[in-house]
Amino acid sequence: MLDLRGSDLDDTASRPLRFHWSLSSAGDTLRGARARSAQGGLPSFAAHLEFCRRAEEAGIESLLVAFGFHRADPIALASALGVMTEKIKFLVACRSGIFSPTYFVQQVNTVSALTAGRIAVNVVAGHTPHEHGYYGDFLDHDERYDRADEFWSICQALWRGDGEVSFSGKHYRIEKARLNTSFVAPDRTAPEIYVGGGSERAERLAAKHASCLLRLPVPPERLGESIRPLLAQGTEVGLLVSMIARPTRQEAVDAARSLVAGLAEESREVHRRFALASDSVAFKSTYDLAANSPEWLTPCLWTGAVPYLGAPAIALVGSPDDLTAAILEYQSVGVSQFLFMGWPDLETMTYFGREVLPLVRARQARQGDAAQFSQGGCGRAGSA
Repeated sequence: MLDLRGSDLDDTASRPLRFHWSLSSAGDTLRGARARSAQGGLPSFAAHLEFCRRAEEAGIESLLVAFGFHRADPIALASALGVMTEKIKFLVACRSGIFSPTYFVQQVNTVSALTAGRIAVNVVAGHTPHEHGYYGDFLDHDERYDRADEFWSICQALWRGDGEVSFSGKHYRIEKARLNTSFVAPDRTAPEIYVGGGSERAERLAAKHASCLLRLPVPPERLGESIRPLLAQGTEVGLLVSMIARPTRQEAVDAARSLVAGLAEESREVHRRFALASDSVAFKSTYDLAANSPEWLTPCLWTGAVPYLGAPAIALVGSPDDLTAAILEYQSVGVSQFLFMGWPDLETMTYFGREVLPLVRARQARQGDAAQFSQGGCGRAGSA
């Protein structure tokens, strides 16, 4: 394992790992096997609410509420679920260019008031040009990031609350903006911001505006080198990765094989077409990784479902011990947050909370104790 430990990783190694889950497939586990045009956009509220409550019981911090024409509106859904739950946060996906930054801040602040601040924001620049056109958005990949920079500059100024906000850029012009709806939370004056992406532009946007970059995984030794500059700037890195968890490794591998065996060749064609149409660096690089690399990138990291279920289907596969070791290996190279999906999703999240999360916390605690002991039992803990 690549040793990247040093001063820029000390904080990552010593802080508790944070775990999130995707709400994208609640009530429809194999949703990703179908073309987006064939997916229903009206959610089962009962299934979503059950997922939220089980997430609270499992110790999950927040749930991703994704954006797309084939889904319900994420702000409205998060608001409805938020008033019916007690602890779970909602990581709401947002694409700049869909609405004005002032109106977006007003929406987020309203949800914060209804849920005691249980909302964070996942910034996505988009992934498929023809879908962007549905919303009147015809910018290319890099121009979308230029616009996102302006969008979040305005949002951050409104959240700072230093007075009226005026801004004149290529994509937005705002004059003397003010909002009487403030962000309401016990410990924050603005939502936590996550940027999703795998491009250099996504990294730059995250470094400027976000607390964390969410990206798809590669093997730890390769990931560690690529994210070190971002960590040095004080931005966290999280992984969006699926999970197949079973009591033993062999059972997990068998479950992974069964998952793929149960999917029709039509699903592979759906994602072949999607990969050709997408301009997302994160998605296309993961499709390429699955097509041109061994199926097992590490003993736990498996690409076998990617051609059938999409880039986010790259998965950690194994027993609780295997998964704990894999999670802590990623932590050792600088990853501090994880956003999971699972198969089956609700059952996997429940199993993670019961069997995997306690192991992760216990081993983190032991590592912290060992590091403290190696320093003579005083001072701050060293790198894990």
